[in-house]
Amino acid sequence: MSDGHIPMTAAGLRKIKEEVKYLQTVERPKISKEIEIARAHGDLRENAEYHAAKDKQGHIEGRIQQLNDWIARAEVVDVSKLSGDKVVFGATVVLLDLETEEKKIYRIVGEVEADLKKGKIAITTPMARGLVGKSVGDIATIQSPKGPREYEILEVRFEDIDD
Repeated sequence: MSDGHIPMTAAGLRKIKEEVKYLQTVERPKISKEIEIARAHGDLRENAEYHAAKDKQGHIEGRIQQLNDWIARAEVVDVSKLSGDKVVFGATVVLLDLETEEKKIYRIVGEVEADLKKGKIAITTPMARGLVGKSVGDIATIQSPKGPREYEILEVRFEDIDD
């Protein structure tokens, strides 16, 4: 985003805040204890446990910093206030692949909350860009690595869901 804001759903923001809390209240104290134990083993220059724990601490602190940055720049879209049959950010879209006759369900979310395994696709993906602005009944032609694919939009839902 050029203005520095990161669009995300309320559910996505909740998930990020939960991860920060977990890292700060569970992982941070656990790694501090590991460093303390490793330090007690003596010479730190050749203490692999100590160096591994310090590396892990660095990763945890870096992740906390990244998540807090996302929280600070979050522009939350309240999906529960959206309605209609047009595909927009935050929509859950039920599609029919016209080639395979297979139904697919995707939720269009911000980049930081995208998770293809859970059917959450980033607004910046070719699939999402090809769907945004279309309505129920429209055919969307999406460029895929195997060439153009056609999908019929069967349903557009707006729900603030955690998963």
